[in-house]
Amino acid sequence: MPLKLDPFVQRTLLDLAATDRVISSAEHRRSHLPALAVIADGEARATVVRRAVVAAETEVSDLQRATNKLDAEVEQVRARARRDADRLSSGSASPKELENLQHEIESLKRRQATLEDAELELMEQREAAEGVLAAARRDLAAIDAEVAEAVATRDAAFAEIDAVLATEQDKRAGLVPRFPDDVLALYTRVKDQGRVAAGELLGGRCGACRMEIDRTALGELKAAPIDAVVRCPECGAILVRA
Repeated sequence: MPLKLDPFVQRTLLDLAATDRVISSAEHRRSHLPALAVIADGEARATVVRRAVVAAETEVSDLQRATNKLDAEVEQVRARARRDADRLSSGSASPKELENLQHEIESLKRRQATLEDAELELMEQREAAEGVLAAARRDLAAIDAEVAEAVATRDAAFAEIDAVLATEQDKRAGLVPRFPDDVLALYTRVKDQGRVAAGELLGGRCGACRMEIDRTALGELKAAPIDAVVRCPECGAILVRA
């Protein structure tokens, strides 16, 4: 059975369609804010850089522990050498002990030199690792600042868009009860296809899809009863006749 609706109420469909266009536009803008891409990209980069920071921190820590261990070994060698030197200078050692002490002191000197060379190499490695860590921390701080700025931009835009959405959704809630279920179901079906669901018939053109309607179809539309709910033959939108 053809749908019928008071022509004055039909014109209210144009208000509903206009409200839905604003809502759709606001929702699209909300989901496609440039700041969202900046945040997503920044968070992805920050994740990578945080891993680099952790890796650099671990390396610096490992090198520091290795350096501390060598420091302890060097100090042990020095202490042993001092004891041997004191024993050697005391004059209480036997000739055999003196010979052994001299050999041990020479051996300890070589061991100390080897340890100090290794310690110097570790210090250079740690200095390089600390440079990498500092650079990674600077990169992370820069990314965090960039993301924070984008988040502030996003939140400000969200507040503005959400205010528009709240206003338009309230307006929509006041319009919807004016239409019978069958007309509203048709309108919703067209809208859910991503189309403008209602438009005014402007001369021979559909106000929803902006396409010209052929003469035969246009004649049928104009000849339909004034309270008949008619549709655009091109896009399926409800056409509101003047």
